[in-house]
Amino acid sequence: MGTPDTVIVTLLDHDSMSKDYIKKIEENRQNYAARHGYGTFFPSANDYDIGNSPRSWALVPALRHAITKYPYTTYFFALSAHGLIMNPSLSIQSHLLEKKRLESIMLRDKPVVPPDSVIKTFSHLKADKIDIVLTQDGEGLCQGSFILRRGEWARFFLDTWFDPLYRSYNFQKAEGHALEHVVQWHPTILTKLALIPQRLLNSYGVDISSRGGKEAMFKDDDFVVRFVGCELDSNRNCEQEMEPYYNQWKARWGNS
Repeated sequence: MGTPDTVIVTLLDHDSMSKDYIKKIEENRQNYAARHGYGTFFPSANDYDIGNSPRSWALVPALRHAITKYPYTTYFFALSAHGLIMNPSLSIQSHLLEKKRLESIMLRDKPVVPPDSVIKTFSHLKADKIDIVLTQDGEGLCQGSFILRRGEWARFFLDTWFDPLYRSYNFQKAEGHALEHVVQWHPTILTKLALIPQRLLNSYGVDISSRGGKEAMFKDDDFVVRFVGCELDSNRNCEQEMEPYYNQWKARWGNS
């Protein structure tokens, strides 16, 4: 096997996720990767020293690790463990990244943090200049499903995001709020960012009114479904939320 053009990176927390849950997540990513010649990387949150910060911060050093581990890979698809690829027929390239496609879906002159951030995406960006593809929901930027292109800029971006100062701020949404801060106040980062419509990369399996409600909900043939925030709410259960979607995916795609 040659060098994969794209690697799917899913951070696993073996302390909070059951073996069965992890097995299903890995199966889902590996099935997708096999269809398109991609690689998979499943780092453990325990592998990274994040001090007293929330464990979700481990995503950032995990991405740095992936870039080092796969030195000739161009794209890294960071997808939260609390989500599934539901339409594996879609390649990342044709669905999102090809130049004409990306330029047709990029949201220009859009507030970075909804609803009314004064900082907006640039109106004149070209697809070949983009190094990170993100979505936003009704509350803010979504770090649970995004694509990063390797290069010096990616390293700069990850180093900036992981700044100990941001980790010490105790942002309410941890690395999520830090990401919004970095994007809004570092023009060099905003110049490389494409925001795209949420359901192209980040549909939700639960109707949460503050995060987009029914507009954000998964519909048949959407690329990805996420159980956003399930691990943070004691009234929710990530494994139970995943089960019907996993069964739907397995019935349609799991054996082909």
